[in-house]
Amino acid sequence: MRAAANGEAQTAKAVPSAIRNSPFASPADKAKKTAQEFETMFLEQTLERVFASSGTEGPLGDNGTGGAVYRSMLVKEYAGGIAKAGGVGIKSQIYRELLKLQEALHARNA
Repeated sequence: MRAAANGEAQTAKAVPSAIRNSPFASPADKAKKTAQEFETMFLEQTLERVFASSGTEGPLGDNGTGGAVYRSMLVKEYAGGIAKAGGVGIKSQIYRELLKLQEALHARNA
C-alpha cells in the first residue's frame, strides 16, 4: 500500500512539471519556472567563481585531465541542488517582479 501511495505522490509531482512545459501553462506557472531557472543560473555563476578561485591543482583544477569539464558539471549539480532546497532567496523576489510585469503588460494591452 505504501508503494502505491509513493507512486501516486511521484505522479502528482510530475504533473505540475508537465504543465509548466506545456504551451497551455498559466502565466504564473511560467513565471515560477523562469524564476527557478534564473536562481539556478545565478548560483551556477556564483559557484563557478568560487571553484575557479580554488586554484588549478587537484582533480578539479585545469591541470588535470578534464578537470575544467568535471568542475563545470559539478557546479551545475550543486547549483541545481541548492535551488531545489530553497535557494538563496531570490527566486521569490524574481517571481513577484515577473508577475507585476505581466500584470502591467496585461493592463496596458487591455
